[in-house]
Amino acid sequence: MQNHAYSRLGVSGPGAVVPSPPSSPRRPWGRRASAKGGGWSARAGAGAARRAARAVLAALLRRQAVFLFAPLLYVAAMLLYMGSISLDSVPRIISRPAPGSMYRSPQLYARLRADMDADNATDALATVWRHAYKGGIWRPCISNNTNGLPESNGYIYVEANGGLNQQRTSICNAVAVAGFLNATLVIPNFHYHSIWMDPSKFGDIYDEDHFIQRLKNDVRVVDKVPEFIMERFGHNLSNAFNFKIKAWSPIQFYEDVVLPKLIEERLIRISPFANRLSFDAPPAVQRLRCLANFEALKFSKSITALSNTLVSRMREKSAENNGKYVAVHLRFEEDMVAFSCCVFDGGDNEKKELDAAREKGWRGKFTRPGRVIRPGAIRMNGKCPLTPLEVGLMLRGMGFSNNTSIYLASGRIYKAETNMAPLLEMFPLLQTKETLASDEELSPFKNFSSRMAAIDYTVCVHSEVFVTTQGGNFPHFLIGHRRYLYGGHAKTIKPDKRRLAILFDSPRIGWRSLKRQLFNMRAHSDAKGIEIKRTNESVYTFPCPDCMCRSNKSEHFKSIQAR
Repeated sequence: MQNHAYSRLGVSGPGAVVPSPPSSPRRPWGRRASAKGGGWSARAGAGAARRAARAVLAALLRRQAVFLFAPLLYVAAMLLYMGSISLDSVPRIISRPAPGSMYRSPQLYARLRADMDADNATDALATVWRHAYKGGIWRPCISNNTNGLPESNGYIYVEANGGLNQQRTSICNAVAVAGFLNATLVIPNFHYHSIWMDPSKFGDIYDEDHFIQRLKNDVRVVDKVPEFIMERFGHNLSNAFNFKIKAWSPIQFYEDVVLPKLIEERLIRISPFANRLSFDAPPAVQRLRCLANFEALKFSKSITALSNTLVSRMREKSAENNGKYVAVHLRFEEDMVAFSCCVFDGGDNEKKELDAAREKGWRGKFTRPGRVIRPGAIRMNGKCPLTPLEVGLMLRGMGFSNNTSIYLASGRIYKAETNMAPLLEMFPLLQTKETLASDEELSPFKNFSSRMAAIDYTVCVHSEVFVTTQGGNFPHFLIGHRRYLYGGHAKTIKPDKRRLAILFDSPRIGWRSLKRQLFNMRAHSDAKGIEIKRTNESVYTFPCPDCMCRSNKSEHFKSIQAR
C-alpha cells in the first residue's frame, strides 16, 4: 500500500526524497512558442517591439508639447480619408425652420375648418369665469380731499406726445406731478404726430369742464396761463424755461430739481411729456394718477353720445346671448405690421409695401448698418401681431361659437379685404364702428384718429369679454379701467403668443387637441386677471386700492411749503 501510494506520487520507494511542490505557474512562453515553431527568435522580436513602444511613450511623456500636434495629425488623416470618398455618397443635410418661426395659420385653418364647423356646441359666453377679486371688498381708493389747497408754487405747462392713450399717460402724470409740487396745471397741449395725424386739442377729446371741476380739491387746473405771467415771457410760451426730463424719472427728481426752478420762474414747460414719471411712486402720487385717469378724464359729450349709441346697438345685436358681446382689440394696421418686421404671406408685394411703410414712418431706423432682422425669431418670441385669421382660430378654440357677437376695435386693417375674410367666416356677427354707425354719424370723427380710438375704447369698456392681441397703451388702460369699474376683476383674455406661434405651426395637430390647449390658455388668462399689483406695475393697469389709500397729503404740502 505504501509503495503504491508512493508510486502515485512519482516516488520509487519509502526511502526516496519527495520533491517540493512546483512554483506558481507562469506563462510557458518558451514552450508555446516552440510548439508553434517560432522559437526564441519570435520571443525576442515581441520583446523588442514592446521595448520600442515603451521608449516612444516615455519620450512623449517627457515632451508633452508633442501632444499639441495630435489635432493636426487627426485633421490631416480625416482630409486624406474624405478625399478618397466620392461626394455623391455624402448624405445631404436638410435645414428645417424652428417650430413656431413660420406663418402657417392659413394651412392650419384650411385643414381644421370642417372639424371646427362641426364642433359648435360650446359657448364660452355662457361659461362663468371661475375667478373673482380675492382682495376682500373692492374699494375704489379715490377719496375726496377736503383740506383745501395751499398757495400755488407756479404754473406747469406740458406738451403731450403720441396717440390717444400715450397722451392719456401724459395727462395723468402731469396731474400727479402738479399735485405733488403744489403747482397749477395748465390744460395739456397735444403734439401733432406724423403717424396718427390728428390735430385734436384737449377739449375735442375730453370734457374739459368736468376735468377741472373733478380735480379742484386736489390740483388746480386752468385752461390757459394768466396774462400777468405771460407778460414776463413776451406772451410767448416758447420763451419759458423748458425741462428735458429723462423717461421714468422718480418723483424725487421733480421735488429736488424741478420745484426750485418752478418757484423761481413761476412758469415752466416740460416737453415732451409722456412716460416721464416712474411707475414706482408714493401713495399720494398714485392716488392722483388714479383720480385723473378713472374719474377726471371723461370723453367729450359728442364722443360719449355716439359711443353709448354703439354700445346699445351691440347689445341689441347680442340678444341671443343676453346682450353680452366680446370686444377684440386687433392691431393689424399697416404701421403695426410694418413696425413688427414680421413676414406673413412672404410675397414680393408684401415686402415692397412694408419696406416703404417702414421708411415712411421710421426713416432709416430699420436699414441702418449692422441691424439684423430675423422675422422667424420675432414670431417665436410672440412679438408678431395676430392676424384676423389667427384671432378667429384662437377664439373658436377657446369655445366661442359662431353666433357670438364680436366688436372689433381697430384702425384700417392691412389688406382688409383678404385678411378679414376668414375671421368673418368664423364669426359672421362681427361688427365695427363703421358697420354699427352711419356715415353721417361718423363724419365728425372720421378724419381724427384719436377721436375714433376713443369710440372704440368706450365700446370695449362695456363688453362682457375683452381680448387683447398685441399689447400697447390701449389695452393696458382698458384692462385697468375694466378692473376699476367691475369690482377689481373683469373678463380679459391676454393670450400667450409664444405658445400660439407653436400651436399654429403644428402640421399634425387635430382640432380636439388644439381646442384643449386653447381652453387652458383662456383659463390662465382669467387667473392672471386677479394678480396682485407689483411695485413696478402701472397703476393704470392695476388700480390696486391698497397701494393708494395710505397717503398723508397735508403733511406732504407742509414739507413743500417749508422749502
